[in-house]
Amino acid sequence: MSKKYEGLAVGIDCGTTYSCVVVWLDEHNRVEIIHNYQGNRTTRSFISFKYDQRLIGDVVKNQAALNPTSTIFDAKRLIGRKFSDSVVQNDMRMWPFKVIADDNDKHVIIIQYKGQEKHFSAEEISAMILKKMLEVSENFLSSEVRKRNAVVTVPDYFNDSQRKATIEAGAIAGLNVIKIINEPITAVIAYGLDKKSDCDGKRNIFVFDLGGGTFDVAILTIKVVEVYEGERARTLIIIILVPLFSLAFQVPVASQLFYR
Repeated sequence: MSKKYEGLAVGIDCGTTYSCVVVWLDEHNRVEIIHNYQGNRTTRSFISFKYDQRLIGDVVKNQAALNPTSTIFDAKRLIGRKFSDSVVQNDMRMWPFKVIADDNDKHVIIIQYKGQEKHFSAEEISAMILKKMLEVSENFLSSEVRKRNAVVTVPDYFNDSQRKATIEAGAIAGLNVIKIINEPITAVIAYGLDKKSDCDGKRNIFVFDLGGGTFDVAILTIKVVEVYEGERARTLIIIILVPLFSLAFQVPVASQLFYR
């Protein structure tokens, strides 16, 4: 039985380059993509530490060239990965901000903030973005999201370490991450392809995810399952179980006996 959660839940796509947040509206019977303070449906996954300010989103991109060493982006490329990971080592060549390793081979992002050197992990940076998206949703709803329930999407290739790190980032942001969903599956659900009944058996769906950081391709197989109820269900159970029962106990059993 699925677990029940109290209160409203929001859906957050914390992307490499852009992030967005959605909520289900009962009155419209659909999902609403929430606009941010600038009126955009997506918010840049950029964070800048400038003097005594911490800026997040679209405004950061416009001034990134003026504060390159303390403007953080691509945190999703770091999350859940070791410093020695080849992906991290290759990406570091393109980043203006400084990343070092701690004693456990975990990455540490170094920036200047309020006149001091500050150290952050990718989980902490992602948490700031997640919290920003929560604020955007609460501004739209004109109320707090009770229990702060959230469903967060991740790339299909994310391993267990990266998924756990994403949940940790949500916890740091004060979110109750009730589910992690693969991005290709959310695309299928968004277009209602999982509920179409115009085919028999199973079908394959090719999903192209042209993200800001990576271009991912996934093939999903959806099986159409027939549901049996009442008399049909009982007949099917007998057809399946009678031979198994006879084989297990070496006793011939007539299926007609079960109808008595």
